[in-house]
Amino acid sequence: MKLELAQREVNGSRNARSWRTILLGNGQLMAGVFIFALVMAVALFADGLALRPYDAMDLGNRLQPPGTGGPLGTDQFGRDLFSRVVYGSRIALRVGLIVVTIETVLGVTMGLFAGYYGGWVDRVIASVTDVTWALPPIVLALAIVTALGPSLNNVIIAIALVSWAGYARLIRTKTQGLKNMPFVEAARALGESDLSIMFRYILPNTFGLVIVLATLSLPGAILSTTALSFLGLGSQPPAPDWGVILNEGIRHLYDAPWISVFPGLAIVCTALGFNLLGEGLRDVLDPRMKV
Repeated sequence: MKLELAQREVNGSRNARSWRTILLGNGQLMAGVFIFALVMAVALFADGLALRPYDAMDLGNRLQPPGTGGPLGTDQFGRDLFSRVVYGSRIALRVGLIVVTIETVLGVTMGLFAGYYGGWVDRVIASVTDVTWALPPIVLALAIVTALGPSLNNVIIAIALVSWAGYARLIRTKTQGLKNMPFVEAARALGESDLSIMFRYILPNTFGLVIVLATLSLPGAILSTTALSFLGLGSQPPAPDWGVILNEGIRHLYDAPWISVFPGLAIVCTALGFNLLGEGLRDVLDPRMKV
């Protein structure tokens, strides 16, 4: 008994060292984790990091360059750009997480039902998925937001409704491969319901794939939200949305380029960090997804 416990401890220690080696040896993952943690920290502690309220105007100090008017300068209304970019991280992160949560729940559920039942259920869901997949997401999102009206909540709904198809296709394929496995057959023989089999036995075996897909979807959700806000369909001024700030900075590209440069850099760095995080998690959790 003691020998068996000792062997388990040794195996556990080896597994821990193996995972630590894999994680620390993945440069993409480490860089992505660092950027993700940085964005999270900025969003959580924005109140302490911001120098002034993001909507506080000071017309006597408008269009001040970085250094003179603050770390990142001021905009056309004398608002501190650093504070606006910092508070903008909250909007970007909140929207990204909400959109990814909605599209994950919708896409995974559709994929489970299509893959498990097959037949006419699969054909109907596959047809809807193919139509959604075939249409350009940003064009479809534009149409939905135009119909619902410009607001951040409508942008969240629109992006989630056009982005779930990729989840459904992959989870459908995964479910088709799992539904005839011995552990599923055993659950069916014990009288488990279809819903119980799908969500208690099949779904947990797709978690690695779902995590990778969700992480890779975050940059797209943030970029789509920023694009719609830039076009005036998302957050409305004076909200510190990065897309709104970019839109306002377009008018001052020549006399105050920093208004557009710094929120643009924030978007690029955030999207890059989440992409690296997703790629790193893919390599660790599901290497078969490599292309």
